[in-house]
Amino acid sequence: MTDFAPVKGMSREAIEALITDVLAEATLDEKIGMMSGKGFFAAYKEDGGLWAARPYRAGGGIERLGIEPFYFTDGPRGVARGNSTCFPCTMARGASFDADLELRVGEVMGIEARAQGCTLSGAVCFNLLRHPAWGRAQETYGEDSYHLGVMGTALGTGIQNHNVCATVKHYALNSMENARFKVDVQIDERALHEVYLPHFKMALDAGVASVMSAYNKMNGEYAGQNRELLTDILRGEWGFDGFVHSDWVMGVYKPYGAAAGLDVENPEPLVFGEKLKKAVEEGQIEPQVIDQACRRILRVYYRFACAEDPLPAYGMELVAQSSHVAIALEAAEKSAVLLTNDGVLPLDRTKIGRVAVLGRLADMENTGDNGSSRVRPPYVVTPLAGLRTMLGDAAVVTGDESDLAGAQAAAASANVAIVVAGNTAREEGEYIPGDISLGQVDTPGARGAIGGDRDDLGLPADQLALIDAALASGKPVIVVLVAGSAVMVEGWYDRANAILQTFYSGMEGGTALARLLFGEVSPSGKLPFTVASDPAHYPHFDKDADSIVYDQWHGYAKFERDQRSARFAFGHGLSYSSFTYRALSARVEQGELRASVAVTNSGKVQATEVVQLYVGAPGVVAERHLKSLQGFERVDLAPGETQIVRFAIPLDRLRWRDPAAHDWKLEYGTYRVMAGGASDRLIETTVRL
Repeated sequence: MTDFAPVKGMSREAIEALITDVLAEATLDEKIGMMSGKGFFAAYKEDGGLWAARPYRAGGGIERLGIEPFYFTDGPRGVARGNSTCFPCTMARGASFDADLELRVGEVMGIEARAQGCTLSGAVCFNLLRHPAWGRAQETYGEDSYHLGVMGTALGTGIQNHNVCATVKHYALNSMENARFKVDVQIDERALHEVYLPHFKMALDAGVASVMSAYNKMNGEYAGQNRELLTDILRGEWGFDGFVHSDWVMGVYKPYGAAAGLDVENPEPLVFGEKLKKAVEEGQIEPQVIDQACRRILRVYYRFACAEDPLPAYGMELVAQSSHVAIALEAAEKSAVLLTNDGVLPLDRTKIGRVAVLGRLADMENTGDNGSSRVRPPYVVTPLAGLRTMLGDAAVVTGDESDLAGAQAAAASANVAIVVAGNTAREEGEYIPGDISLGQVDTPGARGAIGGDRDDLGLPADQLALIDAALASGKPVIVVLVAGSAVMVEGWYDRANAILQTFYSGMEGGTALARLLFGEVSPSGKLPFTVASDPAHYPHFDKDADSIVYDQWHGYAKFERDQRSARFAFGHGLSYSSFTYRALSARVEQGELRASVAVTNSGKVQATEVVQLYVGAPGVVAERHLKSLQGFERVDLAPGETQIVRFAIPLDRLRWRDPAAHDWKLEYGTYRVMAGGASDRLIETTVRL
C-alpha cells in the first residue's frame, strides 16, 4: 500500500503532484467518501444530544492511503468543545473595531481547537446584519461590509496560523433565522456584489481556505447547489481554490450540487454518498466533478498538514490558560459601548458607598445563544459577581423584576442603581426547533424551541418596569444592555443617567463591567450597527417569509438616503475623555486614495478613540451610498496628545458593479472624504479622481 500521509515542509508543487497521485490511486467510493461527513448521527446520539461533545468528521480522509479527514468545531465566541475560553460574542468584538485583537482571538481559537482534536473551524460568521431582528446577529460583526471583512479576515487568519482550516459562513445572504431553510432571497447583481459579497472575497483573498454554504435560496436556487455562487463567482471570478462544504443537515438537496460547486456535504452523506455515486455511474455527473472536488479538499488538507506548527505541541493544558482568559477580558473591555452618559460615569470607588445591582440578568451566566456557537468555559463572571469582587459583598444590594417594590427600595438605599437588562438565548439566537437539539440542553429529553428572530426590538415589559422602579428611587440609574445587536431605547433612554451596551461579554464580562463602570478603563467600543428611534426605519423584515428582496439599502446607508436620524448612529460610542479632529487631507497617489487626519485627546484622562474614515462617491453614473466606511484605526492618546492617523485606500475598493457589463467600474469626479469618531460626527474634504 502506498502511504500518502503528509510530510512537513512539502512545497506547493510537491503537494500538487502528490494530490495527482492520490487521485490516480483512490477508488470512486473513496473519492465520494471524501465528499461528505461521516458518523455524526451516531456520535450525537451517543453523546445524548450534546452539541460539540467531540470533534465531527467533516469531509476528506482516506484511511487506506493515510489521509486524515477534517474534524469540525464551532464557533464564533470560542471553541465549542470541552471547557474552552469564552470570548465576548462576535458582535461585541466587532464593536471593538480592533483587528489586531481579533487576530489574537483567532490564534487562541486555533490553539484550543488543535488541543481538542479539531482541524476545521466554523468561527468566522460573515453574514451582514441587514436588520437587528435577526436572531443570530450576535454571531457576526455588524452592518458594514468593509468592517465585516477586516474583522473576519483577522479572525480567520489567526485561526489558520495554527494550521486549523477556517471556514467563512454562511455563503451567502443568510441574514434571517427562522425561515433560513426555505426563504428565497431575491437580489440583483449590484446589491449582491457591492453589499453582500465583498467581505467574503476579502477573507478568501487573504487565504482563508474554506467556505460553508448557506441554507437559504438565492434567486430561486438553494445556496448549497447554486452554480452562480459556488462556481461562477467563487471559482470563476474570484479564483478561489479551497473547498466548499454545506451547512449541517439540509445544506444540499440534489446530487447536482456537486456539479454546481459543493465539495462536501455535512455532516452525513444524505444526498451525496450512494446517490452521488449512482449519478456518476449513470452519466448524470462527470467523473471530473468528483476529481475536482477531491483535489480542492486535498489541497487544503495538505496545505495545513504539511506546514510547520508554531507551537511544539498542542496539549489540553493550553485550553483556557490564563493568557487566553486575559485576551477574553481585554475583548470585553474594548467592546463595551457607552451610549449615553450625563457625567455619572465613571463611578468613584472612594465615594460610592452602596451600589444597587438590579435585574435577573445581573446574576445569570449569559454568554450568548445556546445553539452551535455555545461555549462552556470553566467559569463565567456575572455582572453581580464582578461588582461584588471589586466592592465587597457589603457594598452591594440586589433586586429584580419579580419584586419591583423591593428593587426600588434597594435602589433608594444605595448611592447608584445599576440595572442589567436585555436578552438571553430564549429571546434570540440560532433557531433550534423543539424536535432537535444542538446543545441547548445538557440532559436528553428536554426539547423546547429556543432562539430565533426577535419579534420586539425593545426590552421586555418587566425590565422596563424595573428601570422605572429604579428611576423612581431618585438615585442615579445606569442601564447595562446585554444583547446581540440593536435594542430600542425609546421611552426611557433620556431618563437614565447612563447606558452602557456590553453585548454578551464572555467569561470575564463581569470583571470588565466593574472596571469600566469605575473608570479603571475608559469605554472605547463603537456601535457596529445603527440604532433607530423607530423600527419602521429599518428595512422590511418578515421572519416567516418564503421570499424577500435584499437591495443595496440597509443600515446607515439607508438612514442617510431616507434622511432619517438614528437614535445612535453607526460608529457611535462615548468615552470618559473627548477627542477633536482637524487637518483632514486627501490625495490620489499610486492607485490609492490617501488620507490623513489629526486627532487630539482634548479631555483629562488617557483614552482610546476609534478613528473612522468614510468616502462618498460622486454617484452620477449610478446611485451610490452617500458614504461608506473605508478605514478605521484605534489610537490610544494621553490627555492633550495628538496623533496623525493615515489611511491608504486602493481605488479598486471605490468601484461600482456595472450589471450591464458584469464587471467593476471606477467613476471619475469629486469624492467626499470624511473622518471622525462616528458616522454622524465627521469633518470633510474632497478629492478628484
